[in-house]
Amino acid sequence: MNKREGEGWSRRNVEAAQERDVHANPSSAVIAVFKVFQQELDSRHDKYERLVKISRDITIESKRAIFLLHRVTNVPNAEGVLNEAEGKLDGVRQKIGQIAEELRGEDIYQFHRAFTPGIQEYVEAVSFLHYIRHRSLISLEEINARLVFMNTENSDPKGSAGAPPSGARVLTFQVTPADYLLGVADLTGELMRLCIGSVGNGDIDTPFQLSQFLRQIHDGFSYIGNTGPYEVSKKLHTLRQSLGKVEDACYTLRVRGSEIPKHMLADVFCSRTTHMDTEEGVV
Repeated sequence: MNKREGEGWSRRNVEAAQERDVHANPSSAVIAVFKVFQQELDSRHDKYERLVKISRDITIESKRAIFLLHRVTNVPNAEGVLNEAEGKLDGVRQKIGQIAEELRGEDIYQFHRAFTPGIQEYVEAVSFLHYIRHRSLISLEEINARLVFMNTENSDPKGSAGAPPSGARVLTFQVTPADYLLGVADLTGELMRLCIGSVGNGDIDTPFQLSQFLRQIHDGFSYIGNTGPYEVSKKLHTLRQSLGKVEDACYTLRVRGSEIPKHMLADVFCSRTTHMDTEEGVV
């Protein structure tokens, strides 16, 4: 055996001995390091799953608020419906507070995919409520201003009622611009349904207001073009569909409104909308 072969054999023996030591000694430095990695990955996975569940709850409650808001076109007490929807959204905001608690001290973009569907649905619901009340688009700053939470879990119960309790921790959640844009894009579909519902109840003015409002939103998204997030450009097609249906309703009202009885207008628009969807391959 030459000298080089002897060195190679010696090196293999040393490596085999080190490997046996690692398996025989679970408390070695290498095993300890990997156990730390395992605990950190398990913790992040559990946090991600909790955020997915909270996001799912937010989506469900936000959809319920949207369904409730569509009743404003056919109830005598619209303010009561709006207040009830506001109460539901207050509950949604408490869920978002749980997300803020989970993300405390974390990089939110590591977990963004877990909760973005729920946040987009919340933006859609709160902007829908804001439009019905004020006939305008809620801003991102106004949405974030409502997402400030006071965590009093370890606070002093003897603190004064007027000031934040001692030891209270303020948590904030910031909706990202991308989530805001995606939520507003989804809002256009609800406004299109509001238009059809309003016409069915004999409201001739709302479709023209909605048409102008949707045109402004469309123009805003057109400025973004392909420079924004990929999901925004995907939803631009749906936005254009909603705008086209509302403009088609306005055209029918303007041209044939005097010929069609008010109680039949909604049926006419629904049939035309179905025909448009069939031509575009939606159904």
